[in-house]
This record gives sequence, structure tokens and C-alpha cells, in this order.
Amino acid sequence: MIGMQLDFARAWLESRIAQNEDSERGANLVEYILIVGFMALLVIGAIVFLRSRVEDKFSDAGSCLSTATGATTAC
Repeated sequence: MIGMQLDFARAWLESRIAQNEDSERGANLVEYILIVGFMALLVIGAIVFLRSRVEDKFSDAGSCLSTATGATTAC
């Protein structure tokens, strides 16, 4: 009788441990989603912050190319 109760208790504990391991899978997914969201916010912030500087560089390069006469001039 005691042996059967111990087997039942062992089986119950093993099933609870297996359930806990499976329940952490969703937590890992949520953590990865939060990390990706934070990285996306950083990228968007960098683009907004650097937008005018990049526009100026492309504008300078475009005006340099449009005024080039074939001679090697430094812009």
C-alpha cells in the first residue's frame, strides 16, 4: 500500500515538474518579443535622430555629382 502511494506521489511530482518546464516556454517567448521590440525602438530612434545628418550628406553628394564637369575636383 505504501509503495503504491509512493509511486503515485512520484508520478504526480514528475508531471508537475514537466508542466512547469513547459510553462516557461511562453515566458521565454515574451522575453524575446520584448527584446525585439526594444531593439526596434532603438533603431527607430536612431533613424529619427540621424535623419537630418544623413539627408545633408546625400544632398551634398548629389550636388557634387550634378556640378561635376569631368575634372577631378574635391567636393
